[in-house]
Formats: sequence, structure tokens, C-alpha cells
Amino acid sequence: MSLLQQTPDTREDVTPGESYTKGSGHLILAGVIAAVLVTIAVAIYVKTGEKPPAATGEILDVVTHPMHTESSGFDANGAPIAKESADQILVFTHVRLHNQSKQPIFLHEILTNIMLDDGIHSSYAAMPTEYQRIFVAYPTLASFHATPISPDSTIDPGQTKEGTFVSSFRIPKEQWDARKSLDFSFGFRYLQSLKLPYTSAVTAR
Repeated sequence: MSLLQQTPDTREDVTPGESYTKGSGHLILAGVIAAVLVTIAVAIYVKTGEKPPAATGEILDVVTHPMHTESSGFDANGAPIAKESADQILVFTHVRLHNQSKQPIFLHEILTNIMLDDGIHSSYAAMPTEYQRIFVAYPTLASFHATPISPDSTIDPGQTKEGTFVSSFRIPKEQWDARKSLDFSFGFRYLQSLKLPYTSAVTAR
């Protein structure tokens, strides 16, 4: 008999179409296993190809100082006007930043972020010139003075920069004390921002 000739299956236990579907279950199982293996392989490839962040850092200390100011009640000509008052919190933050990449990284902004009942409030860090003016305007803050770190800094490969920056929030002390969280964002050009939460005690003085 030729190999091209087929003898009809005369078994009574074979239902129509069984010869075509008998192996389909094995094919589905093999497909699922193959898909899982491909997913695992892709995950391993992505994980091993990940690079460590260019910048690392830590918040070393946070000190706050509440300030309440009132206007004199007179305009430039000496005429009486309604007094105005304002409350603000000065936040002095000591930070250490490290460049662990092989290229320079460029810091271009620093944000202090707090979560209040109505949402997130953010304040930009002052530039070094503004930082110095604070101590000229308020000599009583001399004890807060430290080496400033600029929000516009370049950190060379392997270099660590450490310093203090100041930011402020125009809120009363009671609202500051009621904050739900405190963290800091360091924005680098062409890189993902570095976010550093702070959960230690904040010194108030």
C-alpha cells in the first residue's frame, strides 16, 4: 500500500474531528509556558541593564524658625495706614549630594515639599546671595548661618557636595506643625529628579 493512501479509521470509539483536536491541549500549554519564559527573560534583561541613579543624597538636618512680622502702620509719607501682619516659617536644610556617575551632573533647582490638609505646598530654595541677605536683614538669625549649597550647582564625577539651603512657607507655626509629610526634590538637568523624604525630628528654634 502506498504511504499516500490512508485507511479510514473504523473504530467505533473515535468521534468525528477527534484526530484533529486531540493534541490542541498540549499546544495551548506549550504556548503559555513559552509566553511565561519570554516574560521572565525580558524582565531579567531589563533588570540587569538598569543603571544606578546618577545622584544620591541624604538630608542631614532640618531646622526651622517661625517669623511674625508687622508693618509700621505708616506709608512712605508718614500717613497712618492699616497695619499688615504676616507669618512665615524659614526652613534651613543641611544636605549632602553625591555624583556616582562618570559624567558631571547639573543641579538646577531644589524644592522643599510639605503635605498639608489642602494638599502639597512647595517652596524653592533661595540662591546663595539671597541666603546671605537673610542674615543681613535679620542679625538675630546669625546662629543659623552655615556654608550654603547653591540650587544651581555642578557636581563632578565622584564628587560630594554638602551645604545648607533655606526655603520659606507663608503659614503660621500651627499649620507647619500639623504637616503630614516633609520631603525635598533635587532637579538635575537631563536626569530624573532626586527625591529625599525626611522622617526624623525637625528642630525648631
